[in-house]
Amino acid sequence: MGRLLLIGNSRWHWAERSADGLRCWHSAAGEVGELADLQAWAAVGPVQSHERFALGRQLQLADVPLHGVPPWLGIDRALVGWRAWRQQRQSVLVADAGTALSLTRVDADGGFVGGLISAGVALQLRALAGATAQLPAVKADGVDPTQSVSAWPSPTVDAMAEGCRRAVAAAIASAAATAEGAQLWLTGGDAELLRPLLLEQRIHAVHAPNLALEAMAALPVVDWCS
Repeated sequence: MGRLLLIGNSRWHWAERSADGLRCWHSAAGEVGELADLQAWAAVGPVQSHERFALGRQLQLADVPLHGVPPWLGIDRALVGWRAWRQQRQSVLVADAGTALSLTRVDADGGFVGGLISAGVALQLRALAGATAQLPAVKADGVDPTQSVSAWPSPTVDAMAEGCRRAVAAAIASAAATAEGAQLWLTGGDAELLRPLLLEQRIHAVHAPNLALEAMAALPVVDWCS
């Protein structure tokens, strides 16, 4: 059948073809037991070598047909930028909200313009707990986006979680305001946490939780979507 794998900063992201299209799921980093049917893979950084990686083709930045890409750009940013542009054929701004928040802008001709990178929600929370004397450790996955939260939470844990969530949402909103004419896309593990805050500001983004995997499947060298 064949599988695709994107090795992220904190999780591994998988895809395989199914009768309903692309089936995507996520696992803890380093779970190599699922590599037997690997067709192609990519990584956002260096990875520990494993003999099973040889079963699939490692995708490189040159495999992503995004114009004007500098050699230092992360392949994950190239993938999501290219896929969003290919879907709409207009200027796009992709917010990939994971361990890091990356904002990638592509012009109407499918050319890389530039972007911004900052800490994601979980990384901000870890920084607060690690660099202060009394703030506790808080997990971002404990935040429920469906729960109504006060704009000014009283408990310290809630204040930290909501403060970091709003900081990331504000960064996206600010970038969207300066990227005039670009359609905003939202992807990544924290997308669901951020969507309600963006909607509060009447910022409507195309939500594509598996955008990078969809891009890998659509690459000419993989060609699952032909």
